[in-house]
Amino acid sequence: MTLIGYARVSTEDQVTLPQTEELQVAGCAEIHEEQASGASRQRPVLARVMARIRAGDVLVVVRIDRLARSLSHLLEVIEALESKGAHFRSIRDPIDTTSPQGKFTLQVLGAAAELERALIRERTVAGLISARAQGRVGGNPGLKARDPAALRRVAQARDKGYFARINGSAEEWVPLVRRLRPDMPWEDVVRVINSQLPKGRPHWTVERLVRATRRYVQDGLLEPQLITRARRTEGDDRLLAIVAGIAGADPAITLQAIATRLEAMRERTPRGRSSWAASSVKMLLDRAKTRGLL
Repeated sequence: MTLIGYARVSTEDQVTLPQTEELQVAGCAEIHEEQASGASRQRPVLARVMARIRAGDVLVVVRIDRLARSLSHLLEVIEALESKGAHFRSIRDPIDTTSPQGKFTLQVLGAAAELERALIRERTVAGLISARAQGRVGGNPGLKARDPAALRRVAQARDKGYFARINGSAEEWVPLVRRLRPDMPWEDVVRVINSQLPKGRPHWTVERLVRATRRYVQDGLLEPQLITRARRTEGDDRLLAIVAGIAGADPAITLQAIATRLEAMRERTPRGRSSWAASSVKMLLDRAKTRGLL
């Protein structure tokens, strides 16, 4: 049984670190992060997680509202998991669909969460109507009037904060992006980067990494070819590139440590096994050197 964590925030100003820390403590072997509205069902990261999840795996979230904000969406995800023989667990509620009690609690809490959301929306609308009746209009007047200067200041402030965030973590992603792109798909680059992050560090998502790379390319800090379409590779070449990427990022890393990372990334050996041996890693590294990947 593999625990797969899913963390979500609604805006770029929020961070997933508190969620990822709880998911790591809960024993999640991999954690996926997404920035998207809870009311939206169009979530690329969640869709990829659902596509990859296997029988016996458990999708874990900190709270159920991180997964869905409506009962119908929540039950839709649970049904999709059950059709694959997978399960769902919420750390704080707590809910575990491996038991009948957990399924019942899930439906009750989901209904309560949907009711609370409806009540909040109703109170918000009532408050806005009351404020307008009294001649008060909330928010930034310049923004509401679509004043170009006000919009520009807000955009500049957000961009400055965003650049500071990605620049502060540049050492963990820039070298690997330079080494692995565009020979490797973004999904694999993200997995290689996340495999070498220390415990407690928030994991990268494809969306975050692509956006950060595009920003660096825009400022001339990275080469434009890094954001071009990934080259088509055979499965064997892909595995060589992943192993070379891990070893290249840390020349002092041991063969066993690489094997451990590959298992955490759920990569299969050339023979299709889930357990990696140091000898298998050495064989791939030798081939990677022969092909000039290292």
